Amino acid sequence: MLSSLIFVTTMVILGIPSAVLFIPWTWITGNVAPLYNATQFMVRAGFWLAGIRVETEGVERVPPHTACIFMANHVSNLDPPALIPRIPGRTSAFMKRSLMKIPILGTGFRQGEFIAVDRTGNAASAQQSVAAARLLLDKGIHITTFVEGTRSKDGRLLPFKKGPFYLAMQTGAPCIPVSIHGSETMMAKGSLRIRPGTVHIIFHAPLYPSHFTTREDLLHAVRAAIASGLPEWMRT
Repeated sequence: MLSSLIFVTTMVILGIPSAVLFIPWTWITGNVAPLYNATQFMVRAGFWLAGIRVETEGVERVPPHTACIFMANHVSNLDPPALIPRIPGRTSAFMKRSLMKIPILGTGFRQGEFIAVDRTGNAASAQQSVAAARLLLDKGIHITTFVEGTRSKDGRLLPFKKGPFYLAMQTGAPCIPVSIHGSETMMAKGSLRIRPGTVHIIFHAPLYPSHFTTREDLLHAVRAAIASGLPEWMRT
């Protein structure tokens, strides 16, 4: 539990002054960059102090100056804070609507233009989320999505949600498959306990929607790429 305590304490100690300074700054200026950068620094510091290491591979494969859709597997609550600070440039992400309602934290998410999603399967809500993501891509902001839609309980790949692939086919934005492993043993689903260790993140070569005839073909290609970077037991 020591790593959990250290991480949470770091978030509180650094998060309060960051919120006091940069949330009003964003309201006044409309510039979210200082808040975004402060959050990335805060997460990196919390990981380092808690004994969480992140090893990345393939960042050089991300096309420069191009808004991309990062599509990752999901095995732990540590995945978003491990991945997002390693993405070059600014990214938005799909996240549960309930997180947007958390005081202060939710304000930061909204200012960062993160996209609320419902897990009810409501088609109209899903279309709104895709439309919001398309506007952000048009502004040059990446989109990050965990394509299984939820965390895997045992680390094995789950079926992928179709929404991100609708978005990709509509926009033509390059899709960057991302493989994440290691975090499944550091913070398991349903647990608040954090264990020290190493999260491994692999950025694969971009896949371009225009090269695929159907949404399903793109989905299968993304799944194959993600699986290729995972330990064999996690692939199915």
